[in-house]
Amino acid sequence: MMIIRKISVAVTALVLAVCVAASLRATAPQTAQATRAQKSVGRGWPVPVPLKPFTGYPGDDFVGAVTPWYYTTSATATGGKAPDSVQPLPRDIFTSKDFYSDRDLWMDKRYYRCNSPIALDSIWGDYASGPKALDNDDPKTAAWGHCERDYPREAIVSPYPFKTAREHYEALLAETQMRGGPTGHTKDTLPDWNGRYTRNLNLVFGRGRKGGAGAPLPQEFAEPPQWVVGWANQMPTILSLLTPEYQQRYVQQMYHKVNSNAAQFSLMYCRPEGLLRWWSGPGGPSQLDLMAVPGRVQFLGGTDNALRHVQIGRSFDLKGKVPHLGAEVPSWLGETIGFWDGDTLITWTSNVQGWFTHSSWEYSNQMQLIEIWTPRRFADGKFAGLEHETIFYDPEAFVQPVRDIRFFSRRGDFRDAPPSIMITATRPSSSARTARARRSRPERRSTKPCVICTIVRGRASGNSISRRA
Repeated sequence: MMIIRKISVAVTALVLAVCVAASLRATAPQTAQATRAQKSVGRGWPVPVPLKPFTGYPGDDFVGAVTPWYYTTSATATGGKAPDSVQPLPRDIFTSKDFYSDRDLWMDKRYYRCNSPIALDSIWGDYASGPKALDNDDPKTAAWGHCERDYPREAIVSPYPFKTAREHYEALLAETQMRGGPTGHTKDTLPDWNGRYTRNLNLVFGRGRKGGAGAPLPQEFAEPPQWVVGWANQMPTILSLLTPEYQQRYVQQMYHKVNSNAAQFSLMYCRPEGLLRWWSGPGGPSQLDLMAVPGRVQFLGGTDNALRHVQIGRSFDLKGKVPHLGAEVPSWLGETIGFWDGDTLITWTSNVQGWFTHSSWEYSNQMQLIEIWTPRRFADGKFAGLEHETIFYDPEAFVQPVRDIRFFSRRGDFRDAPPSIMITATRPSSSARTARARRSRPERRSTKPCVICTIVRGRASGNSISRRA
């Protein structure tokens, strides 16, 4: 049995959260794609904004001029000209000589020509699954996205009242204990989750080539817009989630990418991709192998070979800068503990190496995650897959916690799935500190890509392969 620390804080949070949840359920529209409302202190709350009917192909919501993976171009103006209804700025991220001097323009969506983060990352045509959106390799000719589209900020920030991942986890654990848990599963009582899963994005990959044609995905697969992937938002909306230092780092990343096409893809330089790659568009994970046994749940997937372990029933050492299991040395995927509440898995990840993923914001060593894995079933009771709710806590990078909800459909058990292939070409990496310093000077980077490599990650080596989509 795990020890509850600060039980009075957890119980107080429980009472407060139940009241807030009741208020949200009374005012928020009950939509098919919102995760089902649960009477819980900190999981399953609905998205507090109206959501469109779910089809799996959100083509009408793509913000940028180009969206890779779906192979979609939806520019509102090309050749460097602005749409008729938009007054362009005298200079923007495509024409500026010094993005630092443009700080007063960073929160104006016209500075990015109303392009989403993933559109900015792919506008030079680097993705095989997304066409180029500028002419003759001239950034001044970059196309415009949809200024009228944006997934609202209030749908991104966490609805829960917790300031830290520790508070959140302890409140969920206290709630579970009040019902007689956590559930001590044996091999005979464990939920039958073993198998291979995939994201909705991969089920509709490339539909833009067919004008979006194709059967809608089942409603059991419903999820809110995947803002973390980068297609649903204007840049200022994402910047509004970040502290000033991390706003600057994010604009810097985008400036060097769109202004001079300086690659920001870590694996091109044989550098790790980091934990956030698990949520990003490129690395997903498009293929997720899940294995559960008493005492441990294992996830294999995300940039193909990312391996995450959930240590069931263990507790973090709370002494030090961040909670940790072993030595207080950050690792690329962090350390994760968790517990079962019936057939729901609740986890807490800490001791993460701060890093970044191309097209996504940078995060710090303070980042911690609360993840809730909840089964969904078809109308006939057959298992459909897993809803994955994540709350990101990072007091250094975020002005407040944020949340993502997505769905993984089960594609088959391991008897049906081809084996995972791990290809490696080992070479040692520089330290994370050196890599971060180099990242702040992208114009000094080597231009030679490392197509396939293995990185010495934090305390241990790990395998990583990636193909630019």
